[in-house]
Amino acid sequence: MLKFAPILLALLMAVVMYRVSAWRTARMLDQQSTPLKDPTIGALTDRLARALDLPKIPVYVYEIDMVNGLAAPDGRVFITRGFLDKMRLGKVTPEEITSVIAHELGHVALGHSRKRMIDFAGQNVMRTILMLVIGRLIPGIGVYIANALTQLLGARLSRNDEFEADAYAAALLTKAGLGTEAQVSLFEKLGQMTGQSQAPAWFLSHPKSEERITAIRALSDKWDRA
Repeated sequence: MLKFAPILLALLMAVVMYRVSAWRTARMLDQQSTPLKDPTIGALTDRLARALDLPKIPVYVYEIDMVNGLAAPDGRVFITRGFLDKMRLGKVTPEEITSVIAHELGHVALGHSRKRMIDFAGQNVMRTILMLVIGRLIPGIGVYIANALTQLLGARLSRNDEFEADAYAAALLTKAGLGTEAQVSLFEKLGQMTGQSQAPAWFLSHPKSEERITAIRALSDKWDRA
């Protein structure tokens, strides 16, 4: 039983760390966010709500300059102030921001926050096992190899979640009569707005924009032929 103690401890630590992180995130968002009151985006999200048979989709503005959207662990959906500022400057459209909201709704509907807790716990256990095994075979650098392999796994799982949320958003936008054009055009702009990472694709937590566009267009073509 003692030989499994490091693995059990790694699992427990991962769960505790995730819970603490989720609590801190919720607290930070409570302190730095306000309800979104833009009438144009509100009218578009009302169409999403009708497609989901919901009375309303509450969206909040996270008051930071970064261009991003996020789904909180408690299920709330946020758009950053930086994103809205881009809209005010005419660099993105309300429809494109609505596509981000649909994407974040996908993360909520597909349970990705809970899945990430499980993934994080599994990765922590995997890291511990690899450190124990590789550390014996290659003393000194074993820990770096273990961390790199765990990072690869985490990035792969995260990219899969992003593709799933993209597909959910594409389906929702299509059902709401908005189509996927804004979703595609936003990804075409994102590289310029946020800067494409030069890291190898397998280390990235998000797929590259061109891969996401290809996947969305394939879905649209499939639905058009159906």
